[in-house]
Amino acid sequence: MTTVVIIVAVVLVVAAGLFFAFGRQPGGRGLQRRFGPEYDRTVARHDGDTKAAEHELSERLKRHRSLDERPLSPEDRARYAERWTRIQGGFVDAPQQAVAEADALLAELARDTGFPDGSDFEEQTAALSVHHAEHLNGYRRVHAVQRGEGSTEEMREAMIEARGLFDVLVSNGNGSPVRQGHHHVEGSGTA
Repeated sequence: MTTVVIIVAVVLVVAAGLFFAFGRQPGGRGLQRRFGPEYDRTVARHDGDTKAAEHELSERLKRHRSLDERPLSPEDRARYAERWTRIQGGFVDAPQQAVAEADALLAELARDTGFPDGSDFEEQTAALSVHHAEHLNGYRRVHAVQRGEGSTEEMREAMIEARGLFDVLVSNGNGSPVRQGHHHVEGSGTA
């Protein structure tokens, strides 16, 4: 009986140690899983210093984890979908303008769904990264190329990739994005 109690006590101590070592800390693999490509981007921005990157990502979690996304009304969802379709349609004739409009639309959509105002792009993307890290790269690319930092092909690819964040935000988190058919953005890809 005493042996069983000792074994149970040892197992509990080991389990508690593992919990405190791996379960409580938001760092490491937990942050990698949660942030995906955003984790790698942050580590690269910190010149490979994973500790500094993980500290930054942990701070983002503290600031933005409790953010409540607001659902859009069906009318707002339809309005945003129509605007995106119009922007895509204008890409062939005016790619730079279309990308700038897409950037502004994504900032507005994020704000309207409860994220920080788009006037501070870094703060808005930090909040978005906590909730939608897997879709954030497209928004960053659109934001960069709308300032003239890319070829027409890079703008087209950015628009296609940014559609992922648009769909997630406009879907109210229910996985049912508002789409009015597939739309082409100059070239063979759909957006």
